[in-house]
Amino acid sequence: MSLVVLAVDDEPPALDELAYLLNADGRVAHVHRAGDATEALRVLRDTEVDAVFLDIRMPGLDGMELARILRRFAQPPAIVFVTAYDDGAVDAFDLGVTDYVRKPVRAERLGESLRRVAGLRSVPPPPPDEPAIPVELAGSTRMLPRSSVRWVEAQGDYARLHTGDASHLVRVSLATLAERWANAGFVRIHRSFLVQLRLVTELRLTGSGYVVAVDGVELPVSRRHTRELKDRLIRAAKHDWTR
Repeated sequence: MSLVVLAVDDEPPALDELAYLLNADGRVAHVHRAGDATEALRVLRDTEVDAVFLDIRMPGLDGMELARILRRFAQPPAIVFVTAYDDGAVDAFDLGVTDYVRKPVRAERLGESLRRVAGLRSVPPPPPDEPAIPVELAGSTRMLPRSSVRWVEAQGDYARLHTGDASHLVRVSLATLAERWANAGFVRIHRSFLVQLRLVTELRLTGSGYVVAVDGVELPVSRRHTRELKDRLIRAAKHDWTR
């Protein structure tokens, strides 16, 4: 499978290294280069590419802003962020990026990204309301579908995402996720917990207050969130009955 890709970085040595590594992979047929977002848009105006490997921190139009423009294309290319920083992970949630690679870039890590890009050519892209979340796993950054998250636990300035069989710590506050994921069915039940409402199987009163059951795990519900949670559960049940 031959891929046409665009490498974008405002630092020439970093751009040269990225282009070299991409060219060295047998799946890549051609690598276009751009030193900033404006030049990248000129390339994309005249050329169809399968993926854009994109630095985030650039002068002028930065990588995150360029990625938002690319997502509006009728047939958007896959987006792979290549950055020395992890603070872009929060905004990447909403963009459905294919991968999030940390600098310095290793050939085998870039190969993983190219495998994902190649896979996208044979499957439909994810819907825009199903972002993927960059998480660290065994020294690599992987993209975790939001739909796999059952509940979220606050841990200081971080949040731990609990899936069916694992958990992942990400650098984003619970308050930020509560705001961004409200329309996806996530509900704040406690200052330390956010749950996917459709996965709540039980709400019951214990000696120390209300708890909910999610995937067999009991989570506390604070008094300030109890009434709203009850109302949301009742509305959801009525909706299911009348469909």
